[in-house]
Parts: sequence; C-alpha cells; structure tokens
Amino acid sequence: MPIYIDRAVDLGCHEGYPGHHVYNALLERTFVDEKGWMEMSVYPLYSPMSFIAEGSANYGIDLAFPGEERVRFEREVLYPLAGLDPATAEAQAELLGLMRGLQRAEYTIASDYLAGRIDRDTALDQLQAYSLVARDRAEQRLSFIERYRSYVINYGLGRDMVQAWIESQLGDRWEVTEQLLSSQTLPTDLSR
Repeated sequence: MPIYIDRAVDLGCHEGYPGHHVYNALLERTFVDEKGWMEMSVYPLYSPMSFIAEGSANYGIDLAFPGEERVRFEREVLYPLAGLDPATAEAQAELLGLMRGLQRAEYTIASDYLAGRIDRDTALDQLQAYSLVARDRAEQRLSFIERYRSYVINYGLGRDMVQAWIESQLGDRWEVTEQLLSSQTLPTDLSR
C-alpha cells in the first residue's frame, strides 16, 4: 500500500528516536548492562511492556515535534522533497488531528469483532465508516486486529496514558520520558 507523507515523521519518531530504539536501548542499559538482569534482554510482545513501548513511541512523535514544529518541518522539508504542494501542509495536519479523535472507534470495533458480536464484513464496514478509510485500509487494519488482537489498544490508549502521565510530572518532558523508558513502569502506574 502507498505510504502517505505524514507517516515519514510518524515512523521515524515511533520506530527510531525517541521511540522503540531508544526504549530498548534504555532498558538494555539500565537493566542488562547496569544490573545484569539478562531476562530483560528478552522483550515479550504480549506484555505490559508493550503498552508502555507503543504508547511512548506514539507520544514521542509529539515530543520530538511539539506544536507547530511538525507542520513547519513537513511544509519546509518533506513536502518539497516529495514534490507536494507545501501550502496544503496545514490542512493535512488539521485533518489528521481530527481523525485522531476517531481512533477509539477501532477499539470498539475490534472488541465486537473479536468477541463474535459482529462478523468480518460488518467490522470492515464499520472501520470504513468510523475511521474514514477506504476498503483496502480497513482490510489492512482488520488483518492487524485478527493477528494481534487486543494489542491494538497499545497505540492510542497507550499514547494517551503515557502523555497524561508525562505531562503531569514536574520537570522537563524529555527527562521525564527518559525516566519512564528506563524503568519497569506498568500501565497501572500511569493512572496514579
């Protein structure tokens, strides 16, 4: 499937800096190198760690590009590189911000589908209607849901909880994020 311009920043921050690469490097430094806890060199995918990992990786996008910085970077750097009209960057950013509010619908659809309350075609129809995506994108999301099941909440709910926790702490957001990523914080700890 084609990749859209907004995914360049998302993927760079989510997978690299300050996302998964940093999280894994900090865990390795803190627990494997400094404490000798070899068991922390194994990352079980279906674990509370994934909630923190995916949530912090998604929050890392806004951490690295706060406020208008992302739109400015996309407009001035990425859009010209991609041959896109930079004048459309603000409208695209506004649309994506509005669509982010629709993300929670996916949790309900996934829950209903996985519990057998709706069939596959209904799930696809609902993903299209409530996520504002074409059929091929809905099929891609449903395939992800079928494969990873409840893991889908780690991205949106994880991000919201990580963001709320980090922004409720005193201190520099980067330093607080580093503390979170180099700790054994559980999802329940974020609600305290």
